[in-house]
Amino acid sequence: MSTDTRAGRARKRRGRVFLGTFAIVAAALAAIGLVGAAAGVAQGPRVSGVQVDPAAAVAASGSRLIVTTSQSLAEVDPAQVTVSPATPFTVDTSGRSVGVRFTLPLFDDTEYTVTFRDIEGRGGGPAATFTQTFQTPSTHVYLLQRTSSGDTIFRTDLTGEEAVPVFRNDHIEDFRATSSHLVVSVLDGDESALIVTDLDGGSERELPLPGDGFVSNLQSADRGELIGYTFSDADLGAGGGLESALFTASLKESEADADPTPVAVTGADERVAEWRFVPDTDSILLLSFDGSLLLTGSSGEGATALGDALAIEGIARGSSEAIVARFEGMKVIDLADASETDLVAPDADLGLRGAITPIPGGGTVRVGAPTDDAGLPVSTTVAAVDADGATTELMDLPAGDVVLQTCVSPSGRYAAVLVAPDIVQNPYDRYRLPLPGELESRIVEIGTGKSVVTLAGFDMSWCQVPPG
Repeated sequence: MSTDTRAGRARKRRGRVFLGTFAIVAAALAAIGLVGAAAGVAQGPRVSGVQVDPAAAVAASGSRLIVTTSQSLAEVDPAQVTVSPATPFTVDTSGRSVGVRFTLPLFDDTEYTVTFRDIEGRGGGPAATFTQTFQTPSTHVYLLQRTSSGDTIFRTDLTGEEAVPVFRNDHIEDFRATSSHLVVSVLDGDESALIVTDLDGGSERELPLPGDGFVSNLQSADRGELIGYTFSDADLGAGGGLESALFTASLKESEADADPTPVAVTGADERVAEWRFVPDTDSILLLSFDGSLLLTGSSGEGATALGDALAIEGIARGSSEAIVARFEGMKVIDLADASETDLVAPDADLGLRGAITPIPGGGTVRVGAPTDDAGLPVSTTVAAVDADGATTELMDLPAGDVVLQTCVSPSGRYAAVLVAPDIVQNPYDRYRLPLPGELESRIVEIGTGKSVVTLAGFDMSWCQVPPG
């Protein structure tokens, strides 16, 4: 037998051995895989990853907890999920992941526990229950202090002990804070200017205005870095011009040079007395000088008439329900379908009615003035009124102290009450938005009535509108 023949037979034997070994290994691996898959199904879905941003969850609505599991999941019903402390949420299922979307901002400095019960894989097998816990950070706010030597916007925690100045100007009328920017209304000479900075007061730039004149009623939308304001020409006179005209503008750097967008509603008085952004949208609810209440887009097109009104009290974050004053009384209008109901009455007599501020998630903060037998105010009461009318006093002030504004934190946990103490001895300044020289922002926890802190200054960044 030749050498070549023997070598060829050897190669064939090695090939048969290799194929046999490969088949054995492949079969073993397949068996292991089947056993692993069977074991996975037998154990039910297991958590393989979690995504959550606690800081974002405190700052704005719509944040999510996403849990990824070892199996594709059957649809998870919201009834299978609990969140503690309780907060409104929605649930969605996609492949191996289940997401919980928080429809309101979460409480600050709070441990949240989310429990998923009886979660099943799409392929069947036993159900699993798993729990995720996360801690939200402490919150901070921005507020403005005016002094004779200049005005400063501070960022501070809720102790007031870590206040940091972030922006200063000789004359600040008003400001708003968005998720990424501060927008500041200043007086430059005899006319308004709008300055935009980042949240640390840097990268300063100026926004174009409709002309030479004055900005008022500055507000910001919950999303999209969109602001709005009313504008009046400096030389407004008998010849006409812009008077309390509503404009919107973007704070995005890519649109920094864009002209502001006028919000003009056809067939209505173009002068706007009050207005609000509808939460989580760029829609606008406005009250014109002739008393017309209108819901419109940010450009004024496609307006819906909602009758006549005296005032807009507010729209709760995370909702489409606006509280307005009609001639016949206080009403709640659902802006989603224009349905209307009476505002629930408090179960305690608060005296003369003052400001009403909606609380995210339900209820209101109300200001009242109890009176004596002659009908004269003797004090000021700030109270929380829940959806059923149950009333809890949050603050009682002597007659000499005046409540100028109430604001509610985005989560609905706190109320900020702007107080001018001893108003008789507390003269107003000479700003276009005039305010008493001494101001206190008193923060109270709504659920407990516990006083949290008193901060010097006003225009808390929780506030959707300026004081007035």
